[in-house]
Amino acid sequence: MSKRVDKGSPSPGGAIPVGGGREIPLNLDLTRRDVLKAGGYLSAAAFLAACTSGGGSTGTSSTGGTVSVGSNQSDPGPRKGMDLVNAAFTKANGSTVVKINTVDHGTFQDQISSYLQGTPEDAFTWFSGHRMRFFADQGLATPMDDAWDKVKGNFTSGFAEAVKGNDGHVYGIPVDYYPWAVFYRKSVFQAHGYNVPTTWDEFKALMAKMQSDGLTPLAMGDKDGWPAQGTLDILNLRLNGYTFHVELCTGKQKWTDSRVAKVFQTWSEITQYYNQGLAGTTWQQAADMVVQKKAGMYILGLFVSDQFKAAGQADLDDLDFFPFPNLGTQYDAEKALDAPIDIMMLSKHSPSINKDLGQAKAYMQFWAKGSTQLTMFQNAPGLLPTAKDTDTSSYPPLVKKAQQIVSGAQRITQFFDRDSRPDFAGPNGMQSFLLTFLKNPKQDLQAFQGTMQKFWDSLPPEK
Repeated sequence: MSKRVDKGSPSPGGAIPVGGGREIPLNLDLTRRDVLKAGGYLSAAAFLAACTSGGGSTGTSSTGGTVSVGSNQSDPGPRKGMDLVNAAFTKANGSTVVKINTVDHGTFQDQISSYLQGTPEDAFTWFSGHRMRFFADQGLATPMDDAWDKVKGNFTSGFAEAVKGNDGHVYGIPVDYYPWAVFYRKSVFQAHGYNVPTTWDEFKALMAKMQSDGLTPLAMGDKDGWPAQGTLDILNLRLNGYTFHVELCTGKQKWTDSRVAKVFQTWSEITQYYNQGLAGTTWQQAADMVVQKKAGMYILGLFVSDQFKAAGQADLDDLDFFPFPNLGTQYDAEKALDAPIDIMMLSKHSPSINKDLGQAKAYMQFWAKGSTQLTMFQNAPGLLPTAKDTDTSSYPPLVKKAQQIVSGAQRITQFFDRDSRPDFAGPNGMQSFLLTFLKNPKQDLQAFQGTMQKFWDSLPPEK
């Protein structure tokens, strides 16, 4: 961290742009320990601007030569966007050759630890927050303070804090963000006379009606393990509040807590409305169920729009969403949601990082341009640009609505597998636990929760 505060005091936060000259503040400079000291985020309007840090990395940007990139942008739209960005970088940077290695998103995420400890590419796609800081602390990422100093004016303080390590150095360039919500097709709601639910009872009643109408009410594709974590997040946030959620993610609360039992009990009230075979269904296949009007709704991030874009402009224009319904608790007022930030990072153990460092930093700076991020957005409309100089004149209503839902949130999280430690959130931990729960939602919750806590307790201390 570039700036520590006295014990018991909250760390300063930042903000992300939401249009109209407004910003939504995020307390993204907090370490997990600091978050717990602070007792959760303050209200969005109360955040202070964050300080920035400089220095640390060596070397300046270079033209020509080569740079290698490891990418998890494996879906058609984002992959095309990456190709166009790389081609533009080659043209703008003295014919630098970009060697890209694209790996399926789920595989990339599950194998990231061994990847970074082996022979990774120079640059790689990853996530902000704890997931970034974890690998920086392990010595598996190269700081880029000098490159950041050249582009930091193009980002709000919230994004700036999202890429700072615990040591105060900068380890990434924020390239996009996206809120999670409940997505649906407007034409399906109109055809059946469905109304957008605002309460849990209305939500359940709507799903019962959809089922009677021959629709799968709620699509779910959890083959990759992480999609179900979004539902866990929002239920815990609405039932138990932001502070408890963050403390649970970081081991300061127990998975055997009765409040956790309430989350799974509540979740079990809607699992009957999921599609069959969700454990073998990818998120893309689940999204296609909504695209094809076979399913009524889908809880996912804005990136679901990529599947609609692939189907055609008319399908994309028909996509809409609503915030997760209120659950009748005091925490409804927080309007909490997940709004993850994606970043570009530099590895430490790439065989060519020393030779390519100048080109790699030039590549980082190129990703900091609004025009670069807009190119990606035009091919993957679910990934909202982070750069201040992005031309937003072409933003469709769906994107403007996404900015509004983020603006209205009083508490914002990064997503379970970014807010908790990787070895707990991954295939051997929470991914497996949630699949076990979804297979048998009415199981003995006390035993189930005990298994989760036992696994947490078995993990070694985080370095």
